[in-house]
Amino acid sequence: MAPSRSDALVAFGVTGDLAHKMIFPALYAMVKRGTLKVPVVGVALPKWSPERLDKRVTDSIERSGGVDNPSALKHLLSLLKYVSGDYEDPETYAALKRELGSARRPAYYLAIPPSLFETVIKGLGTAHLAEHARVIVEKPFGRDLASARELNQVAHTVFPEESIFRIDHFLGKEAIMNILYFRFANSFLEPIWNRNYIAGIQITLAEDFGVKGRGSFYETAGCLRDVIQNHLFQVVALLAMEAPAGRDFGAVQNEKAKVFQAMRPLKPGDVVRGQYAGYRREQGVAKKSDVETFCALRLSLDSWRWAGVPWYLRSGKYLAATATEVVVELKPPPQRLFADSIPSTGRENYLRFRLSPDAAIALAARVKLAGKEFVGEQRELYLSEEQADEKSPYERLLSDAIIGDGALFTREDAVESAWAVVDPVLKNHPPVLPYKHGSWGPKEADKILAADGFWHNPTVGKA
Repeated sequence: MAPSRSDALVAFGVTGDLAHKMIFPALYAMVKRGTLKVPVVGVALPKWSPERLDKRVTDSIERSGGVDNPSALKHLLSLLKYVSGDYEDPETYAALKRELGSARRPAYYLAIPPSLFETVIKGLGTAHLAEHARVIVEKPFGRDLASARELNQVAHTVFPEESIFRIDHFLGKEAIMNILYFRFANSFLEPIWNRNYIAGIQITLAEDFGVKGRGSFYETAGCLRDVIQNHLFQVVALLAMEAPAGRDFGAVQNEKAKVFQAMRPLKPGDVVRGQYAGYRREQGVAKKSDVETFCALRLSLDSWRWAGVPWYLRSGKYLAATATEVVVELKPPPQRLFADSIPSTGRENYLRFRLSPDAAIALAARVKLAGKEFVGEQRELYLSEEQADEKSPYERLLSDAIIGDGALFTREDAVESAWAVVDPVLKNHPPVLPYKHGSWGPKEADKILAADGFWHNPTVGKA
C-alpha cells in the first residue's frame, strides 16, 4: 500500500539560518512546480508577527535567486502560519495543534540543533500530535555510536521507524541520484563491477575555502564526522550496494545497510588527519585544537563482491579546488600486447563520476594513434549530465518526505552501522598534520595508497 501524503508541513526553527538559506527557497520552488499545496506552520521562540515572517521569507527568496514568479510567492505566503513558543512549554504544542486545525498527517521538520531533538519529539508525543505523522530530522545523527543509538531510542518512543526521515541534503543532489541510476539502468556495467575487474575506488570531496566563521561548530564535529561518516559513506553505499528488489524505500535501504555492515571498523593506521594553516586562529577554535579539517582514509568492505578492493576516501577544506569526484580504477588487461599500454601517468582505464561543481560521467580508454605503429594514448569519453530546471536537494527531499518516499533518507540500522565503522578512531587517532592553503592536504595522505598508485586530484573541466 502506498504511503499517505502529509496534509501539513511544520517547520521547527523556522526563524533560523537553515530555513532562511535552504528551506524557504525549496518551498518556493515546490509552489512553482505545484507540489506544495498544504499549510506550512513555522514554530520558533521569537515573538514574530506574521508580517515579519513574510518579510523573512521574501528576503530569502530574493537572496537565493530573485522572485521570478510573484504569484507563486504570494501563494507561498498564504500557506504560512506561525507559532511562537518555548519548545519545553506544553502551551507551544497546544497552539500548534490549534493552527494545524483539521490536519491529521503532518510532517514535522526539525531544523533545530540536535540538542533540542529529544525535547521536541517528546513534546509532540505528550501533546498527542505524533499519530499518523512523520518527523524529518536534520543531520548530524549523533556524534558517535552511543549518541546515535540514544537519539534513535528517543525518536522511537514517539514515532515508528518508517515515520522517521533522517535528512542528509547530499543525498538529494541530482549527481548522487545519477550514481544509482547509472549503475542499475545499464547492463554493460554489472559484469565488471566487482573485485575481479576493479583495482580500487577513490572518492574526493574537496573545498577551496575554510570553515567560514563556523569554527565553533567545526570544533564539535571535524571532517571525519561532518563529511566522511555521512556524505562519503553514502556515496560508497550507492557504488557498492547490490541491486535492490525495487525502488521502494525498504528495498533500497536494505541493500545500503548491508554495505555499512560490511565495512571493516577503522584502525588508527587507516586514517590521516590534517589541519589547514591558520585554523587555530579562526573564531571559536581552541588555540591548541586537534580537530581535523582534512581527513583521508582507506576503507575495506568484507563482502563477496568487494573483498580485497581498497576504497580511498578524503575530504578537506582549503584544498586546491572545490569539486567532488569518484574514480573507479579498472585492473589492467591480463596480457600486455602493446608496449605503450601502460599509461605514462601510471593510471589504468577508469570510470569517473564528477558530482560537483558540474555533473558528468567519463570513461578513460586507450585509443590507437594514426600510423603503422601500435601506439596509442589514453582519452576520456566524456558525458556531461547538467540539466536545466534541476531540483535543489532540499526541494527534492522535502517533497519526498511529504509523500512518504524514504528511498533517499537514512534508516536506523544504516546510521548505527556507519558510526560503528568510525567509532574506533574518533578518539584513538593520530594527531593532525599541518597543510598549506591550496594544497591537497598533508603529504602523509599519499602513504595511505602508496602501494596502489596515487590520488586522482579533481581539476576544473574534463581532465
